[in-house]
Amino acid sequence: MVYITDLRGAVSIGEASRRTGVPVRTIRFYCDEGILVAHRSSGGHRVFTADALARLTLIRRLRTVGLGLSDIAGVLDDEGTTRDTVARERASVEAELDALAWRHAVLRALEGASDGERPDVLARLAGVAERGVARDVLVTFWRRILATMPPGLFDDFVEMDIPPVPAVPTAGHVLAVAELTALARTPEVAHEVSRRLWLSDRGSVRDERALIVELAAAYGQAGQRVFAGDDPEPGPELDLFVAAHASARGYRDSPAFRHRLAIAGVGHPAVARYWALTAEALGTRNTTGATENWLHTALTLSLEPEGS
Repeated sequence: MVYITDLRGAVSIGEASRRTGVPVRTIRFYCDEGILVAHRSSGGHRVFTADALARLTLIRRLRTVGLGLSDIAGVLDDEGTTRDTVARERASVEAELDALAWRHAVLRALEGASDGERPDVLARLAGVAERGVARDVLVTFWRRILATMPPGLFDDFVEMDIPPVPAVPTAGHVLAVAELTALARTPEVAHEVSRRLWLSDRGSVRDERALIVELAAAYGQAGQRVFAGDDPEPGPELDLFVAAHASARGYRDSPAFRHRLAIAGVGHPAVARYWALTAEALGTRNTTGATENWLHTALTLSLEPEGS
């Protein structure tokens, strides 16, 4: 606090409050926090110069648009930081709005549940109450299953098969990913998904990374057939799929080996439900699950006698 004897242009704290619209109590607080400098008259009273009033007005305006005192202090020390400070605050507000949008969709989903189903719906929604949790759980789920997949291929898989968090989530989307997340947290589902990927005898696979890479190529070709709406049928896509499994185990493609793969690839209701929910959340039927089903159906067809 600085004492001055020349009071020309300086005003009392009450007048400063009147001119700027900032309550006296708040002005005292700003002074105590060190972001506003007040002088003292010879009588010991706080007085404020024109520069102090301009600073107080700036503080009020920055507070009005939502900046905190620490950010305001930074702006006051260097007005060149205003743009960066405002950008940070805007990003923070956007994150809050995203969180609120997710929470709103969760509440809508719970509100829309019938009395009979509400307890189960609540249990699932509680597991994804925070925005982004569902996606994190699903990424972790698949990272464990596809641990040997090269990072680039895994990133492609995540992009294609794990639902992103929408900017404006709906109750239907939240319900779908809530059930998806509940399935991913179930050991049985993880076991069945892994079983169908490796086709049971994972221990006989000599190079899991090589198998994953070759399967990705087979799935890529078959996926184009799925996207085109083609019915499953034996062909080069299936041959590549079978060859990948055979090579990984030191076998050759043969009817006997295909029969073994067909038995090992029998589906499971929970896995079918997982992929159905994934398609619903993504808004497309073109998922890895759909491609997997296409290949296994083609495999079964390849074992049927010709002309049957």
